[in-house]
Amino acid sequence: MIAFLLVLIVVLALLGAVHWYVWRRLVRDVTRRGSLPRRLGTVAVVALPLLSFAALGSARAGAPFTLQQVVAWPGFLWLALLLYVTLALAVGEAVRPVLRAWLARRDAAGVPAAAAAPTAAPAPVPVPEPVPAAARPAEPAEPTAARAPASAPAPAADVSRRLFVSRVVGGAAAAAAVGTVGYGTYGVLRGPRIKRVTVPLAKVPRAAHGYRIAVVSDIHLGPILGRAHTQRIVDAINSTQPDLIAVVGDLVDGTVENLGPAAEPLARLRARHGSFFVTGNHEYFSGADAWVDHVRELGLRPLRNERLEIAAGFDLAGVDDIAGESEGRGPDFARALGDRDRARAAVLLAHQPVVVHDAVRHGVDLQLSGHTHGGQLWPGNYLAELPNPTVAGLERYGDTQLYVSRGAGAWGPPVRVGAPSDITLVQLASKQA
Repeated sequence: MIAFLLVLIVVLALLGAVHWYVWRRLVRDVTRRGSLPRRLGTVAVVALPLLSFAALGSARAGAPFTLQQVVAWPGFLWLALLLYVTLALAVGEAVRPVLRAWLARRDAAGVPAAAAAPTAAPAPVPVPEPVPAAARPAEPAEPTAARAPASAPAPAADVSRRLFVSRVVGGAAAAAAVGTVGYGTYGVLRGPRIKRVTVPLAKVPRAAHGYRIAVVSDIHLGPILGRAHTQRIVDAINSTQPDLIAVVGDLVDGTVENLGPAAEPLARLRARHGSFFVTGNHEYFSGADAWVDHVRELGLRPLRNERLEIAAGFDLAGVDDIAGESEGRGPDFARALGDRDRARAAVLLAHQPVVVHDAVRHGVDLQLSGHTHGGQLWPGNYLAELPNPTVAGLERYGDTQLYVSRGAGAWGPPVRVGAPSDITLVQLASKQA
């Protein structure tokens, strides 16, 4: 508990520091004290993180689903904008001194030539006869302002340059962040693209050469991605005419009561040997048992630490996600893969790539996973590499090949940058063919 509190304090302090930095560069440095834009910017920098916390916690707090939808869009999008505007402003720190120096040189070179050129000597002025002091009238004192230099003082010019540079860099950073997040949001809402991967397996019989498995993971139905998102995914999968469909976890971020209608298009999935489902970690935040029952009603077959033989000539197994261990329903590889004919190829559905080492020990030929989102938001892929053996794509571990999908949806911000969503059509290749 103490460790959790310490981590929480560090995270909140970091978020506070980042928001202060963004406020300083995008509000304080580009507006005048007491102006309406500064007041509005300050309110936004305070309100937006509060909406983000509401978006993150409203579902677990049991808030009405309508309220979850209201706070989700601004709250989650702000998190993505905060990331990229901070990165852009950090890059801008290197630009600021260069731009200010260039402006200073330009201003110095822009002094009128006449001011710098020598002037002709004035004509001699006759010197008047000295007048006695008593007879000379008193002269009025020269006003102080008349003796002031005509040019603007240097500090005022420097302040003007500083404000100009702050507005240019801040505006460019904001535009870059909005453009990046806007394009990343469009990619998610447009729907995933089909990716095709051929996987050669030594034990797959000739009859299974070219067998097509449509792999979809991390759909993440929730307050933002709903029924239309599901329908796009179903249409894309059916267009590939797969032999088998594998939904490898993180289908939802919410309860059956709230998201059951959004999942209904899954009933229209079509494959020769059926559609199969394994749990992901997010199912255990949303009522895993209820969702398992619901996807069964929709025509998908849940594989909960079990295995079956596919007529094409290989075994298909599925295990519960490791998040289920808190409920006594974690992965059981002995139950799913024990006492089988190891002369047959085995394909394992497991949400998290990290269990690949268990798959190797149990003689799995191919593991199909998701969970990582490919990092979802660059540079998140570097963080995703820390706990996961593979972030995206196909890699080999001993005699086991692991394929990790980037997923078809998005968690939190409905944004992807550098990790486009996908549905993968895995085509098995027999070495006997």
